[in-house]
Amino acid sequence: MGVKEKKALKKNLKKVSSSQLSNEKDSADFLPLEGGPKPKLPEQKEQKNTATVLYIGRIPHGFYEKEMEAYFSQFGTIKRLRIARNKKTGKSKHYGFIEFADPEVAEVVAECMHNYLLFEHLLQVHLIPSEHVHPKLWKGFNYQYKPFDRVQIERKRQNKDRTLEEHKKLVEKIMKRGQKRQKMIEAAGLDYECPEIVAGVLPAPKRIKFDED
Repeated sequence: MGVKEKKALKKNLKKVSSSQLSNEKDSADFLPLEGGPKPKLPEQKEQKNTATVLYIGRIPHGFYEKEMEAYFSQFGTIKRLRIARNKKTGKSKHYGFIEFADPEVAEVVAECMHNYLLFEHLLQVHLIPSEHVHPKLWKGFNYQYKPFDRVQIERKRQNKDRTLEEHKKLVEKIMKRGQKRQKMIEAAGLDYECPEIVAGVLPAPKRIKFDED
């Protein structure tokens, strides 16, 4: 073998070795051999929890705003709290929302208080993602509902001043109601006469408005 042939053989060996090294590097990124270098994976940033609002369902009767604030404040600072209530009666709908100042506290409360037995009710506590919180959720959250006194309202309605025509209509309604009741009693085969509620026409009330001509 001459000098030229030896030089050509060395060049070919260098090319083969360099190509093998490049192939090993490429293959190491995908299918590493046992004991070989591990592939470098892209670093994944941990998504931080930013949810601070909790949904609380199956709230028992008597466990209202003051009680909830006193109980849940042991976990951390409460920013806002509200219980869903009926607009007419003001009664609780047995679900509500709490917003904590710290998202970590909210996460701990959701883990600890979910399915917690309270007054024979299993609380349902769930985190609400910040993007799913309704913009009007906290509108009027600090409004204290004052229930209507239905007895007082009905008393005023019954004792209001009536005109002579209104008084006559009231008497006619009472008469029709009495006649209907008497027919139902006779249809049932009972021999009974209802006492006369209105004898003809009731006397006019003391307080009555007369229409000015």
